[in-house]
Amino acid sequence: MATNEPIAPPAPTAPEPPAQRGLLLLLLVANSAMMAVYMGVGSVLLPTQIAAIAPDDKVAVLGLIGGISAIFATAFNPIAGALSDRSGRRNPWVLGGALASLVGLAFLGSVSTALLVGIGWCLIQATMNIYQAAVTAIVPDRVPATRRGTASALVGLGLPIGGTVGVLIASQTSEHLRTGYLVFGAIVAVAALLLSVFCHDVPRSEPAPQAPKGAKLAAFLSALANHDFRWAFIGRALMVLGYFSVVGYQLYILDDHIALPDGLTPPAAMAVLTPVSMIAMALSTVVGGLLSDRWNRRKVFVGVSAALAGLVMVVPVVSPTWTGMLVFSALNGLAFGCFMAVDTALVTLVLPRAEDAARDMGVLNIANAGPQIIAPFVASAVVTGLGGYTPLFLVGGALSLIGALAILPIRSVR
Repeated sequence: MATNEPIAPPAPTAPEPPAQRGLLLLLLVANSAMMAVYMGVGSVLLPTQIAAIAPDDKVAVLGLIGGISAIFATAFNPIAGALSDRSGRRNPWVLGGALASLVGLAFLGSVSTALLVGIGWCLIQATMNIYQAAVTAIVPDRVPATRRGTASALVGLGLPIGGTVGVLIASQTSEHLRTGYLVFGAIVAVAALLLSVFCHDVPRSEPAPQAPKGAKLAAFLSALANHDFRWAFIGRALMVLGYFSVVGYQLYILDDHIALPDGLTPPAAMAVLTPVSMIAMALSTVVGGLLSDRWNRRKVFVGVSAALAGLVMVVPVVSPTWTGMLVFSALNGLAFGCFMAVDTALVTLVLPRAEDAARDMGVLNIANAGPQIIAPFVASAVVTGLGGYTPLFLVGGALSLIGALAILPIRSVR
């Protein structure tokens, strides 16, 4: 691949920082810890806790808590990204967000009412998104544009690794919630400490400029005025909305919709399905990232994987069985892993201003967190209003297919 092709956003005026040994490995650990919290707590411990508190209204209560907490995620991610841009440092935000999350998880493990569970999960979403915003910005900060696909693929392994470890830990601690929450808090705190100690901040040559107060919101969202960034944002938002509308309710799907083999509980079934999905995700993350670098093609990988994610939602509709769920998990993992790895690389190549990387990646993360505001309400409304989980799979698939179409108008990246 030619190194002089104009595939990157405008380069920052400061010279490129020297490579730091072990940077990508530390980022993999940091992202794995983050995904362990999101997947282990969000998909197992939190639904289990809510089901114990409100067994008759668990779908609606999970939807309400998930939706409100995602507002905190949506707000705190770009704000923390902009603040870390202005400070010129990432590590204090990584470490501070992780330690605050440890406190929040300890609190969540000690409460026994839906209101306090909701408050605790909102706090964790806020603090984990402070952590996430700073970690996410390190790739566009310190990795050359021609290596973004490979870097994003390696970092993207955090989802299958962290997701698998998180669900396995959660399935083993689902009957001891306080212990489970403390374990996840310790995991993210240790990961943040390792990254902060062994991966030093690269100071900026110039502080990020401060906009007048009246123009701050416009500057904050200015990336969305860029044609290609806007379409990448839309595609990501639709894909995430389709994915989390289904995955966020997987424990209840296994409990209420799928006939599990004798002796297999829903948490134990999650501990089987998640590694299946995550192994497939790890494979497609690496292969998709490497091939997208080698061929210098991003859009085809992103579009095809989003379309596949939509189509595989039909599998549990046609075969609402344990075998069907295994097939669905494998194919969905392949699709989502490739999409997230290559789409992340694509987005870093359409950032309007390299010096605003963390702020604009934080805006992009609205496309990750924002749909999670809508997804629990959409899922709850579909399940209760349209007669179960089959319509939920169809709605999730349609959203992913539309997300695949949103990639087509992007012009500056092949």
